[in-house]
Amino acid sequence: MTERTASCSCGQLTAKVSGDPIRVSICHCYACQIRTGSVFAAQARFPREAVKISGKSSQYVRVGDGGGRVHFSFCPTCAATVHFYLEGHEASIAIPVGAFADRSFPPPVFSMYEDRKHEWVEVPANAEHRP
Repeated sequence: MTERTASCSCGQLTAKVSGDPIRVSICHCYACQIRTGSVFAAQARFPREAVKISGKSSQYVRVGDGGGRVHFSFCPTCAATVHFYLEGHEASIAIPVGAFADRSFPPPVFSMYEDRKHEWVEVPANAEHRP
């Protein structure tokens, strides 16, 4: 079984996962662009029981474009987001793909808010595309 560890920049907050992600996706919404400081966010969802969180975290809750509340957990020292979940979907935890620092991580299979995608960004052709 595949095991991976995601961490914040300083290493204080970690998320160890067992098994493959349920889904790897990228989001081009403006809130994700602002949160990550990048032109999109890449995240992997895992069953909650496959994730072991260690370390201290602070939380930030925001309301998404669809009205759902997203609960972000980030390191209080370095401020890197390590995991989050969507209210009403607590059975899974999302982890930013970059937090794994693993260039062999599976590619995204889902791309959303593409109407806000920067024109120079190329999404894998076999990914499901949503405006």
